[in-house]
Amino acid sequence: QVQLVESGGGLVQAGDSLRLSCAASGRTFSSMAMGWFRQAPGKDREFVAAISWSGGATSYADSVKGRFTISRDNAKNTVTLQMNSLKAEDTAVYYCAADRDYYYMYLGRCSSWGQGTQVTVSS
Repeated sequence: QVQLVESGGGLVQAGDSLRLSCAASGRTFSSMAMGWFRQAPGKDREFVAAISWSGGATSYADSVKGRFTISRDNAKNTVTLQMNSLKAEDTAVYYCAADRDYYYMYLGRCSSWGQGTQVTVSS
């Protein structure tokens, strides 16, 4: 397992951009797939984006495709979610997650989770 700490959340207006970061501790980070999930009030947690251990493969939920970009820096043990053209429906707590299996991350079956960071988009 890795320890994950998210940062970068906040209150923004619709159309603005925000950059979330996730700092990971542990020597296994560079071998782990990483992902972002979110949970809005009253809703289930949903997949947002994932990136393979090498960064060579990425995947996105249809709702964020073309607006959000996931990236990672294995030298710094960080993964980033760049969010552009934010909408009110993007309001949620965003969670960073890690797992060895990239291809099933979208199901939320992740071995490590951060505590989450709040993103609020006002319209």
